[in-house]
Amino acid sequence: MAEHSADSKDYYTLTIAEIKAEAPDFKTFLLAPDKPLNYSAGQYLTLVHTDGFREERRSYSITSSPALQEPLGIGVKRIPNGFFSRKLVDEAQVGDVLYAAGAAGLFVLPEDMQLYRHVFLIAAGSGITPVYSLLKTILHTQPHLRVTLIYSNRTPAHAIFRKELQQLADAFPDRFTTEFLYSNSPDLVRARLYRDLLLQFLRQHATAAPEQILCYLCGPFNYMRMCYYALRQANVPQQNIRRENFNTSKVAVAQQPPDTRPHRVTLYSKGKAHALTVQYPDTILRAARKAGLPMPYSCEAGKCGNCTARCTSGKVWMSYNEVLTEKDLAKGLVLTCVGYPVGGDVQLETP
Repeated sequence: MAEHSADSKDYYTLTIAEIKAEAPDFKTFLLAPDKPLNYSAGQYLTLVHTDGFREERRSYSITSSPALQEPLGIGVKRIPNGFFSRKLVDEAQVGDVLYAAGAAGLFVLPEDMQLYRHVFLIAAGSGITPVYSLLKTILHTQPHLRVTLIYSNRTPAHAIFRKELQQLADAFPDRFTTEFLYSNSPDLVRARLYRDLLLQFLRQHATAAPEQILCYLCGPFNYMRMCYYALRQANVPQQNIRRENFNTSKVAVAQQPPDTRPHRVTLYSKGKAHALTVQYPDTILRAARKAGLPMPYSCEAGKCGNCTARCTSGKVWMSYNEVLTEKDLAKGLVLTCVGYPVGGDVQLETP
């Protein structure tokens, strides 16, 4: 796509090697990067478009599995008013070049998978994209785990990767079970996922105690909220429930931090230290960008986790957070796109 251009040497150049139409208004793009691009199952790529002094970023989930050494792939759903998605789905061709800031995201597998015995993957529509990467990785690298996929769509034709999912179910019959739900089904009891049906699926499929169950949710906000509360009702620990939010619209009214005074923020990245003054209404990310510092970011709404940094000194107050868990917060992780220094100076480590 000729209009996608970027000047920074830190960006990856990705050549489109193959395009597949998977479902109505949804395509996968297999990409050939100009240099090694490391990623984990469940992460996303942030594509970058610059037009003069204006920069736009959009993140798309990676559908390939690094464990299988598959060609790098992303899934893109066409959004009627989405600049990036319309260009990609409607106009992109094999051979076109894209630019990416790399892979990021916290919707990944924990370091110690031996703590778990059963994984529930719960997705709706295009929410299957990061889940598909996780599923392939788990089945091929974690033989001790059973996996249940609960996947909701309008119709069978809208079920992305339906054929591939069935092939995986056939290849791993003792470890992988599926529940496909279609809203156009005449069986209204199984047309849409709701609390009691999810609890029924848990009773039917779970082969482990709640503390040994790991859950991944990806779909509309209300869908994931319902699933989250149902899982908590079933005594699945909060830290065992991971969510990926595709809705990255900014919060209408951001809260004001308890401290609006200017403070010194020192950013450590790749062995270099950058100091700047940050004061409300500027977030740490906004102040860093104004100072010309390269910072990872995408949604600027506290919903994707691309801007995550580690606070090693001082305190960062966040106006919104949908991605960091209590365990992440205990490690000092913060979101710079909604983060403000409070109570004094701050030191942060960024990728």
